[in-house]
Amino acid sequence: MTAALLYPFILVAGALQALGNAMNAQLRGRLVNPWLAATVSFLPIVFVFTTLFFTMPTPLPSLEGLSRMPWYAPLGGVAGAVAVFGGLAFIDKVGAGPFNGLTLTANILTSLAMDAFGLFGLQASGFKPLPWLGGLLMAVGVTFIARSGGKKDSGEKGPGGKLLYPFIIVAGALMAIGVVWNAQLRGALENPWLAATVSFIPVVFVFALVFLLRPSPLPTRDDLAGVRWWMPLAGITGAVAVFAGLLFVDKVGAGAFNGLLITANLLTSVALDHFGWFGMKQVKAGMPRLVGAAVMVAGIVLISLF
Repeated sequence: MTAALLYPFILVAGALQALGNAMNAQLRGRLVNPWLAATVSFLPIVFVFTTLFFTMPTPLPSLEGLSRMPWYAPLGGVAGAVAVFGGLAFIDKVGAGPFNGLTLTANILTSLAMDAFGLFGLQASGFKPLPWLGGLLMAVGVTFIARSGGKKDSGEKGPGGKLLYPFIIVAGALMAIGVVWNAQLRGALENPWLAATVSFIPVVFVFALVFLLRPSPLPTRDDLAGVRWWMPLAGITGAVAVFAGLLFVDKVGAGAFNGLLITANLLTSVALDHFGWFGMKQVKAGMPRLVGAAVMVAGIVLISLF
């Protein structure tokens, strides 16, 4: 199977990731405590992947494969979760537009750098100007979309908020690195269901531990009554992107994979805002957002084809 045939699956994963973000926002609103919401969101993922592993336990990793596994490979899920923590901690201080623009731009550029230099076991492709131009176009497109969210963000735009930008950029870079680490984990463990389980268990442990340390506030009975059946499934929809990374990133490259994923994510996010799906506040897709979407598509074409 050629790499291009995998693109539709990656685009679907990116769209589901955006749906998961919207569903998680609703779950967070109902469960009040963000650490409880994150734990509830991630627990079904571990259950599903563990069940699939017990249903399809072969192939199993060999001792030789385990001995070659990099020490950082099981931490791919944790690396990706840093961005979740960044959103919880910083988005109200810097605003949603700058936060998403910085994390996604750092993700794209880190992915291109990993492809160029062959970091974390990827095949080095060297510096290619057109993919980097595509990355720049995607960063411009992200900026157009992020800055056109209707009302201005209510975050702190002063010096205090800007001091957090380096931490947010690191979170975006770790998002890209986590995808590649998960691919390394998949290669060592051989069974993709086992690899996904191992990737998500540390994330659940971290969120559950933080919730036990900071158990308040807790949701009221009225809050729990407002939880819809689909809200706890938010993590599962987002996990499709992680699983796609386990399977496909070594076949299409980190730049193309993350570029496709982010493009599908943001285009779906624009649609979610435009139509007000999943309880999102309706924000019509004006010309800046449409221009940003078109620029992002042009960027991913350059990254994917060249």
